[in-house]
Amino acid sequence: MTLCNLCPRNCNVDRSEKADSSGKYGVCHSGWLPKIARAGLHYWEEPCISGTKGSGTVFFTGCNLHCVFCQNYDISFKEQGKEVSVEHLREIYHNLIAQGAHNINLVTAAHYVEAITQSLQEPLSVPVVYNSSGFEKVETLKKLAGKVQIYLPDLKYHDAKLAEKYSHAPEYFSLATAAIREMYRQVGPYKLRENGLMEKGVIIRHLIMPGCTKDSKAVIDWVAKTFRPGQVMFSLMHQYVPCGRAADYPEINRKVTKEEYGEVEDYLFNSTIEDGFVQEEDAADKEFIPSFDGTGV
Repeated sequence: MTLCNLCPRNCNVDRSEKADSSGKYGVCHSGWLPKIARAGLHYWEEPCISGTKGSGTVFFTGCNLHCVFCQNYDISFKEQGKEVSVEHLREIYHNLIAQGAHNINLVTAAHYVEAITQSLQEPLSVPVVYNSSGFEKVETLKKLAGKVQIYLPDLKYHDAKLAEKYSHAPEYFSLATAAIREMYRQVGPYKLRENGLMEKGVIIRHLIMPGCTKDSKAVIDWVAKTFRPGQVMFSLMHQYVPCGRAADYPEINRKVTKEEYGEVEDYLFNSTIEDGFVQEEDAADKEFIPSFDGTGV
């Protein structure tokens, strides 16, 4: 029996090897073997990740955070996808590399860290990106040291009330900031190659949400206070569109206004943060959400 406490939920349940086996399931509703909804070249990450040939992105099924507005609702809540062995997972990496992927991008993989570490026992020829909600345990992240070169965490909330209301995780900020510090400890200051692609480092993402400009400013303040220019990158995201169960929360059942985005963008530009990215308004479109149809699995 192996009790699972990989993530901050600390479910302490005996997860089955396969999702369809008899056994108990925690918040992620997953077995130990990874379940994948899509694996393909992805062109809509930050420029230093997607480059010209695309990021080799593996979208994992299930999630330990379950944000009510999740853009990947079909796989984080509905659990569609195909279960694969560790050996098959590694084959997927190599297939993506053969297609020209600049990196291997593991999206929402926290609940599969044991399988991930096994799949990365032998180094890949391209950097590995760990694309995370930020809701992580430091001790679990330590299992990835030396296997992940680029960390791409969200820093969704500063306010505990927002984190509780929309993600049922009031302790999100303290956990996510501790996780980001550990990510930085592992990989150090970011490094770009001559072609502009990231070789190693941390990119902290923050999604502006409707009516939450004050919280966005608090997130920016933490990043500015915690890191000096040249240490991490910051990505301010303008891609919020109501998804998942957002309709149940009228205050976030709309896009971010131009005024809201402009207010936060100006605040960022007036901060000490120098390195990173901002998104244009047209990023807030469901057309950028990939089809989770089993491609590449």
